[in-house]
Amino acid sequence: MNDYDFLINKMSKDELVAQQTFHLKNVLNKVYDRVAYYKNKFDRHGVHPSDFKEIADLKKFPYTEKEDLRKNYPFGMFAEPQKNVVRVHASSGTTGKSTIVGYTKNDVSVWADLVARSIYVSGGRPGDKILVSYGYGLFTGGLGAHYGGEKLGCLVIPMSGGNTEKQIQLIEDLKPDIIMVTPSYLLNIIEVMKTKNIDLAKLSLRIGILGAEPWSEKMRAKIEEELPLKAIDIYGLSEIIGPGVANEFSQEPGKLHFWEDHFYPEIVEPEKGIVLPEGQEGELVITSLTKEAMPLIRYRTRDITELNASKVSSFRTIDKILGRNDDALIIRGINVFPSQVEEILLEFEQVSPTYQIEVDKKSPLWKLIINVELLSSYHESVVENLVKKITKRIKEVIGISTVLKIKPAGTIPRSMGKAKRVIFH
Repeated sequence: MNDYDFLINKMSKDELVAQQTFHLKNVLNKVYDRVAYYKNKFDRHGVHPSDFKEIADLKKFPYTEKEDLRKNYPFGMFAEPQKNVVRVHASSGTTGKSTIVGYTKNDVSVWADLVARSIYVSGGRPGDKILVSYGYGLFTGGLGAHYGGEKLGCLVIPMSGGNTEKQIQLIEDLKPDIIMVTPSYLLNIIEVMKTKNIDLAKLSLRIGILGAEPWSEKMRAKIEEELPLKAIDIYGLSEIIGPGVANEFSQEPGKLHFWEDHFYPEIVEPEKGIVLPEGQEGELVITSLTKEAMPLIRYRTRDITELNASKVSSFRTIDKILGRNDDALIIRGINVFPSQVEEILLEFEQVSPTYQIEVDKKSPLWKLIINVELLSSYHESVVENLVKKITKRIKEVIGISTVLKIKPAGTIPRSMGKAKRVIFH
């Protein structure tokens, strides 16, 4: 039995709670003493680190929002002097400034170990070859996967995102066992391989560790139908550490085991912020337990999921993240997540899994336009009937009327990393 088996399967509940309580006491004192933002916020809420005696006391402390990180840009959230910070990463910054996240040398080491653990429970083993097709740079995906693969003892191929022709050449020539990539870009790679008449069934890949964007069970089925691999979900976010916060076990798809010895999860009601019991869906909130450079207290991720006991490990699980409460499109009073649209489109074999949603904000009630491609193996004569069937299905499942545009194959922009599913006009 190796270190990963022991950590995952043999830690008792009492041991875990004692460890979490110890770390929470330390981190609350650290941020209060070293981060002006937290000292001021705790004082305003009339709470002090000494008020924390047990895990149930964590709910006394205020939440941290992404906007708080932006207001303290670039280094105002650091709990270590800059001389101790060896690296920064950043969010994509699609709205406003990026959020800068710092790492000490130990943070980088812990992160690598968590990603190694994630690769291991996905089915990866020392000696495997891993093609890392996440982007390198300020985005956490590439370097997180890279260091994790090396920590586990794998041969890492640092390809990064894009340059699909080169990706395919490396898959054919180097014969990797594992690919770490966004699911939307993996679909792009599959599509190009098909145009080259490559026999997908003969590829060496046996595991795809897919993250950085929500993806559905139907997407998993589609990918596993196309490639001879097992598609595994990895979860993380740059503000907390990057990929490696939670991961599916190969034997328990749909459940991501949350690495609770390093991050404490809560599920809260999104509007009122009330902590919900296990088994109820709500917003995931995370508190750093061991992060040194930039620990966050009760960080609101905006990701919607639920928390449950696991059948196969000491750690609790979260369900697959299929939407964020700040990504929901409110169309005529109904919340619509892009992942819901994806699930429906994947029910129809005539269309490609590549899609894009347009929101016409000029319309008084916001009009939703869904663009999807007709597979080249089908004649355009099926389009009229297909539009009726898909729009009817969307109305049945989501409850809204939409405009569906079925376009020729290859006309919707392809993702080279994270897919941009929604555009506004």
